[in-house]
Amino acid sequence: MLKVIYLLLCILGTALPYSQLLPFVLENGFDIRLFFEQLFANKISGFFGMDVIVSSLTLWVFVFWEGTRLKMQNLWIYIASNLLVGVSLGLPLFLLMRQYQLEQQTDTAIS
Repeated sequence: MLKVIYLLLCILGTALPYSQLLPFVLENGFDIRLFFEQLFANKISGFFGMDVIVSSLTLWVFVFWEGTRLKMQNLWIYIASNLLVGVSLGLPLFLLMRQYQLEQQTDTAIS
């Protein structure tokens, strides 16, 4: 059940942010200056921007620390998903694959 929840969060975590990003890109192209200008247009949007930046850095530390501890492969995928979509995809994707890894290690230990 937990894996299904993580998978649904991956889908939502991709669809919802991209529902906002795609119209911006279609209207403005990949204008990075405008992107950051609008991201920090006021104190509230700046609050969310800073929150996501710190959350992303925290995710990177968690991915490398926990992923290395569990001997997970291809940890760069979770960082790439974080950079291409956001924490909203990177975190549930890592947790989903971490759950698979934990179950696999449990099955191996029982056998």
